[in-house]
Amino acid sequence: MSLYAAYLEEIETRKKQELSPKPIDGAELTQEIIAQIKDAGHAHRGASLNFLIYNTLPGTTGAAGVKAQFLKDIILGATEVPEISAEFAFEMLSHMKGGPSVDVLLDLALGDDAAIAGKSADVLQTQFFLYDADMDRLKVAFEAGNTVAREILESYAKAEFFTKLPDIDEEVEVVTFVAGEGDISTDLLSPGNQAHSRADRELHGKCMIDEAAQKHIQDLKLQHPNARVMLIAEKGTMGVGSSRMSGVNNVALWTGKQASPYVPFVNFAPVVAGTNGISPIFLTTVGVTGGIGVDLKNWVKKTDEDGNPILNNDGNAILEEKYSVATGTVLKINTKDKKLYSEDGEELVDMSSSFTPQKMEFMKAGGSYAIVFGKKLQTFAAETLGVEAPLVFAPSKEISHEGQGLTAVEKIFTANARGVAPGTVLHAGSDVRVGVNIVGSQDTTGLMTMQELEAMAATTVSPSVDGAYQSGCHTASVWDFKAQENTPRLMKFMNDFGLVTGRDPKGEYHAMTDVIHKVLNDVTVSDWDVIIGGDSHTRMSKGVAFGADSGTVALALATGEASMPIPESVKVTFKGKMADHMDFRDVVHATQMQMLDQHGDNVFQGRVIEVHIGTLLADQAFTFTDWTAEMKAKASVCISNDETLIGSLELAKSRIQIMIDKGMEHDNGTLASLIAKADKRIAEIKSGDKPALQPDGNAKYFAEVVVDLDTIIEPMIADPDVNNADVSKRYTHDTIRPISFYNAEKHVDLGFVGSCMVHKGDIKIVAQMLRNLEAEHGKVSFEAPLVVTAPTYNIIDELKEEGDWEILQKYCGFEFDDTAPKQTARTEYENILYLERPGCNLCMGNQEKAAKGDTVLATSTRLFQGRVVADSAEKKGESLLASTPVVVLSAILGRTPTLDEYKQAVDGIDLTKFAPPVAKPLGTKSAHF
Repeated sequence: MSLYAAYLEEIETRKKQELSPKPIDGAELTQEIIAQIKDAGHAHRGASLNFLIYNTLPGTTGAAGVKAQFLKDIILGATEVPEISAEFAFEMLSHMKGGPSVDVLLDLALGDDAAIAGKSADVLQTQFFLYDADMDRLKVAFEAGNTVAREILESYAKAEFFTKLPDIDEEVEVVTFVAGEGDISTDLLSPGNQAHSRADRELHGKCMIDEAAQKHIQDLKLQHPNARVMLIAEKGTMGVGSSRMSGVNNVALWTGKQASPYVPFVNFAPVVAGTNGISPIFLTTVGVTGGIGVDLKNWVKKTDEDGNPILNNDGNAILEEKYSVATGTVLKINTKDKKLYSEDGEELVDMSSSFTPQKMEFMKAGGSYAIVFGKKLQTFAAETLGVEAPLVFAPSKEISHEGQGLTAVEKIFTANARGVAPGTVLHAGSDVRVGVNIVGSQDTTGLMTMQELEAMAATTVSPSVDGAYQSGCHTASVWDFKAQENTPRLMKFMNDFGLVTGRDPKGEYHAMTDVIHKVLNDVTVSDWDVIIGGDSHTRMSKGVAFGADSGTVALALATGEASMPIPESVKVTFKGKMADHMDFRDVVHATQMQMLDQHGDNVFQGRVIEVHIGTLLADQAFTFTDWTAEMKAKASVCISNDETLIGSLELAKSRIQIMIDKGMEHDNGTLASLIAKADKRIAEIKSGDKPALQPDGNAKYFAEVVVDLDTIIEPMIADPDVNNADVSKRYTHDTIRPISFYNAEKHVDLGFVGSCMVHKGDIKIVAQMLRNLEAEHGKVSFEAPLVVTAPTYNIIDELKEEGDWEILQKYCGFEFDDTAPKQTARTEYENILYLERPGCNLCMGNQEKAAKGDTVLATSTRLFQGRVVADSAEKKGESLLASTPVVVLSAILGRTPTLDEYKQAVDGIDLTKFAPPVAKPLGTKSAHF
């Protein structure tokens, strides 16, 4: 069967799903289509023309390469197609973004036919995805006296590819659609269990919210043809949980504008809003697509005559509506005044933060890529011509307060800033380009990152990136047809691009499904690094890390840079002594609870949490930094002392060496260079030349939180509070309760020890508890299933060497087998111990889930509705979060324990301990509070 015939069969299959033909990315199919176009009498000629013009993907896809060459032949007259004139061929090339299309345009512009060269130059002047090889061709031609090359360079120096674009509309009319009340997880916009379809934009779009919502949105568009639909989180924050480029893609697909008539299902410029604004990493993703994020502030706390909040019987502030955004409400956004107005002109809320100069550039250009590449292209052209580039783009926003010290994140940004004068000191609010050291791509967003790299015509990782890694952890649970189809293709692309990959495209090393955050935490080998990762839990305990969408990850890989404002910081310190029976996970929960007690509102949201952890090695400290994603923080910075940082770097070196020993080193020598970088950093610390990163004593913080360890006397649970009468209070991470709240009566259907929140010590705790209970009772029986998933293979190897894996095997009813991985997801659980393959497992919710309506107690971070467990017709599913010992004991008992039961179960067990850093004598390399 020909590829075209197979494509027609696929089209028929998609018709049954009410889907259009899938966009074409393969070279061979495109060649068949072109052959049929050239055959004037071919039965499928008309359809083939339509597919070539409107259904091939641009950039560096195989299809784009074949299409670009065909269009070149038409322009040169080597091939005649009545339906495609030379002018139309140029038009299509102008929408192909780069790579093969730019190659063709340069061939034509620098060729001998003056008329064609002029037309090609006109098109090139609208393009911005040029790479070093493209720019080198222009430079060589210019230096050889080519007048067309000069003309192109002069246009680039003026940035006419940007300046000639139409300005954004002064007034944007919107009609509201309330997607839900309370915080809206990106799972609602792009469910984790549909991760396999994210690269198929039309198919994935069908999973946004539900069919009724999609129809309602379509109806609103028909009723208000001049308005854009604004998706709203009423009484909550929009886009919590993860960046989800696929979520923004879905919103744009249903409510945005088409990017190009020749590229199907790629839309941009969505408008999203929340009563409490947009989650920081999701807002970044909205910006990537040139969208608008709105902080509505339409519900406010009701106050008494003295201005104090009026509380309800539960002690929560009563909210009153300032203005309505009920579905179908028409509002107006004025981009000049930067305000939101009612339909009749009443001012509702200031939107200055939505329309910074940088964000407005993204909106004008249709996304951030054009700006990032455009700035680089303008600089190159001006330097080549020997002229000064005119000020076209909004300059980097540089805020520097004389006499004010720097927080940790301000120091990192100041050290890594690009395009600012040497010696410039940057404080919060600055908006600059920053160099990126480490980049991580995970597997459920990796296919989109791959598409983004192809679309921006990138072919190799930037040489300024120290390390880049592609994981296979989010699809590790079940090696089903979808994983078998997508994962090898992703791994090959990323390995060819220059990333170290969890799976070897050549099959020479064992497939590693280690959790990406754990790997990135190991390969980050400096406390001064900037890390970008395709997941909200990119929160390293060294450097500063930002979870990002697939597009920002692609940009970081291709350019070695990211552009973002420096966030404000909240300083977190500790006092008191941690009780022997407590686990560090409870300190994490207590931080959230005590912060809310001290400040009333979540001061962490949108800011950097600077945690003065001091004495915990990277693995354990990661438990805190990882959780900061659920605190709605933008990022976190861990302040360690010298000795601890050295220990963490030595640990990182050993883990990287294990990767090398397993055969994971890339041909470009990434892993070996990271070990060398770690050695250099250790030497700097030991010599005193550059001690462990710490903030200045006179740094300015938005707020400070002091966590009192003495008050943490019993384990705590983050409860989704699924039956709270106030819908906005459900499924947040703000409801932290001691286990005594449940009176040992909370039934538990399943326990889960796993996710990026656990480390080796957690799995050892499971083993030690089994030994203790066996010694006391003769055997251990489970009243509820217990699923245990180690984050990495290294942990399992070390547990086997230390004798802990044996006791786990003794009580398990299922142990993963990499030679025969599961090919279907588990739907029923027995009351036994399951030892699952390293990876995300239940925490991700895209493959494995608990039974509908279950109450799950887990060590993970995800308590959002439907993520770990879906609702049943009879009962809401609950995902409660706790420490490892609480989860294990609850699975054994089938309920939450009493404090006495808990203390007895952990007696003698080495839980994860923490002591605040203490003041040190003068003369030490670094002092901490």
